[in-house]
Amino acid sequence: MAKYDQATRRKIVDEYLSGSGGFRELARRYDIGRSTLRRWVSGYRIHGDSGLRKKSSRYDADFKLHVLQYMRSNELSGQQVSVLFDLRDAGAIGKWQRLYHDGGYEALKPRPRSRRPTMARAKPTPSKAPIRPSEERTHQELLDENEYLRAEVAYLKKLQELRREKALAAKQPKPRKSRPLQRCGDITRRDR
Repeated sequence: MAKYDQATRRKIVDEYLSGSGGFRELARRYDIGRSTLRRWVSGYRIHGDSGLRKKSSRYDADFKLHVLQYMRSNELSGQQVSVLFDLRDAGAIGKWQRLYHDGGYEALKPRPRSRRPTMARAKPTPSKAPIRPSEERTHQELLDENEYLRAEVAYLKKLQELRREKALAAKQPKPRKSRPLQRCGDITRRDR
């Protein structure tokens, strides 16, 4: 689905309001979802042109809780509440409900936005201890390292074997399930 600017949204809403077509016909003509078109029309009816503008906002936990309580007390759907409160994210109400159900009021608080570190900026983690030459290490340290390396090799071999088995299982055709027999008069045949 393409992104539509405010003028195009207004044109489509005007076509609907003038009776040039219904939701299904206009949605098909402009390649948009019917629920999106319904949200545009409802937003325009309630908020006018500002209901068609692109909007991105961050809401605090009090506002989110108020919206959820209003929805529950007035027995409205998420779509209706998002139009009434001029929320552009159609799925925001559902997300807020899940967050509130799982974590209460604290889960509704907005998390601070931060950039994820890129690979170029990521600093290599220093190893626990610098590797010393074999001559300087004790006999027990060398035995411990040898045991660790053997375990690592065994683990990698097992992982490789499991991947190979999974690939073979994916290539083999699955067995067909037999269909139950049905009785039609005197003839017994397989159900299709």
